[in-house]
Amino acid sequence: MSDSEKKADIVPVRLGRSSGFQFECHKGVSCFTKCCRGIDIILTPYDIIRLKDKLELSSEEFLAIYTEPQLYEKTDLPVVTLKLLDDEIRSCPFVRDEGCLVYDARPTTCRYYPLGVGNLSHGEEGGDDDKDFFFFVNEPHCKGFEEKKEWTVESWRKDQGVDIHDEINAGWADLIVRKRSFPPNVQWTPKAKEMFFMACYNIDAFKRFVFESPFLTKFDVDEAMIEKIKTDDLAMLEFGFLWLKDVFFLKEDENKTFKLKNQE
Repeated sequence: MSDSEKKADIVPVRLGRSSGFQFECHKGVSCFTKCCRGIDIILTPYDIIRLKDKLELSSEEFLAIYTEPQLYEKTDLPVVTLKLLDDEIRSCPFVRDEGCLVYDARPTTCRYYPLGVGNLSHGEEGGDDDKDFFFFVNEPHCKGFEEKKEWTVESWRKDQGVDIHDEINAGWADLIVRKRSFPPNVQWTPKAKEMFFMACYNIDAFKRFVFESPFLTKFDVDEAMIEKIKTDDLAMLEFGFLWLKDVFFLKEDENKTFKLKNQE
């Protein structure tokens, strides 16, 4: 059988939130932790906040030690991937034979497994089962599908806490979807990509940018919001998403969140 014939036999199954499946992962499953090796994981903005807080690191320290910057091919936007160990099986730096050292702060992709997400609009509140696109990550070694516990896609998302991750990351997903709709010849400057990277992934650097540059003298920001983002990383993250949307995706005549001072 040729490679093309083999590929023709693999029919992707599109799942919605109400789709059902059987799965369970625990230490008694023979393949336990094998899915944590030889992987490519894009970290979301909320993943980075959770992990750097878990490890008691600044965002700069976490990014330098545990991540690698990449360009997302479909958008030419910077994304962050988890840096794997330089061993024969490319292990996750946080996995041990007995399990994950950062399990309660594990990334969104890990929470979704054995599901994958086929679009970036799943963070919208309420959702639409006709528009949502999930699929199984079918790895030959995985024995979790032989377990008897039953789920729907939606109940799995809630059980794994990934619904909260999607809600917090929705602004970031919206930015990526907006950029993906641009014509291929519309490219951002390196400086624009740096700003996107900082606001989305390096929350400590973005906080310094807001409070230690002329930012607040240029934009009219509510005093209550200023006080909130000083200490709340999630508020600062949402603040950054809104600012990026204003600066890079909205036209001058559109209703922007950030108004220039002394300007109607």
